[in-house]
Amino acid sequence: MTSVTAARTSPADPFSRPWRRRLPLLPALLFAIVVTQVPFLLSVYYSFTEWSINPPTPRHFIGLDNYQTLVSDPFFREAAWTSVLMTVSTVLISLGLGTLLAVLLDRHFFGQGIVRTLLITPFLIMPVVAGLIWKNQMFSGLYGVLNWVLERLGFNSIEFVSQYPLASIVTVLVWQWTPFMMLIMLAGLQSQSTDVLEAAKVDGASVFGTFRQLTLPHLRRYMELCALLGTIYVVQVFDQVDVMTGGGPDSTNIPYFVYERSIGGGWDFGLASAYSIVVVLVSIVVATVALRVLSRLLTDEARA
Repeated sequence: MTSVTAARTSPADPFSRPWRRRLPLLPALLFAIVVTQVPFLLSVYYSFTEWSINPPTPRHFIGLDNYQTLVSDPFFREAAWTSVLMTVSTVLISLGLGTLLAVLLDRHFFGQGIVRTLLITPFLIMPVVAGLIWKNQMFSGLYGVLNWVLERLGFNSIEFVSQYPLASIVTVLVWQWTPFMMLIMLAGLQSQSTDVLEAAKVDGASVFGTFRQLTLPHLRRYMELCALLGTIYVVQVFDQVDVMTGGGPDSTNIPYFVYERSIGGGWDFGLASAYSIVVVLVSIVVATVALRVLSRLLTDEARA
């Protein structure tokens, strides 16, 4: 009896069963730390230095000068504003269209599986390929589909990419991200209790009233999740900007701006590192909020 009690009160063995379960994950954890955190720490160090490789100059410590330049740089403010417009427009339009498509797909009809597969397809296309398809096949002033339709209707052709660069990029992003929003919203619709909907129908509630008072509040957390996850990804968009416009007014967002200041021709790695650190910090804040929303959503689903 004494030995059992001593065994229960003895210090925890570092190689107890929980540690043995986690031990196989240690190599993956170390690899993730080396691949992600070491470059991040180096970028933090570089952001406090002045370092250019064209022409090659010695790297020396300058403190917070790069961050002061960031605050006073009008081109960075323009890129930040473009990123905000691009992200907000894409997320809101994609969320609205995704919700509409999810409501339509939540009903049973002939060919539902085929239609759902076709609607998901744009999200599976590589961003570079999507940008090239829209630039060369849809927006082209010579043989683009949109201009062919405009000419048949009696209008003049429009150079969409050069005249409306931001709207063109947002159109491609909406085309790609609407399926993602649709899938999450469709999952939210299918998780709604059918008993509540049947009770509302028996009480004489209209379809619109049921959607506004019951379905929409139920989908609120799913909408928050869509908005936060979409923001995390869209704020990092680079591929479509590069292949469609190559930067320029109204299309250079922060990731492309950092590229231009570093390996894209600026070669000022100290200043570019400071810009990228600010973007990373903002992304961490958004990701933290997204994880909390996801955790709350999963907790509510488990209680239900």
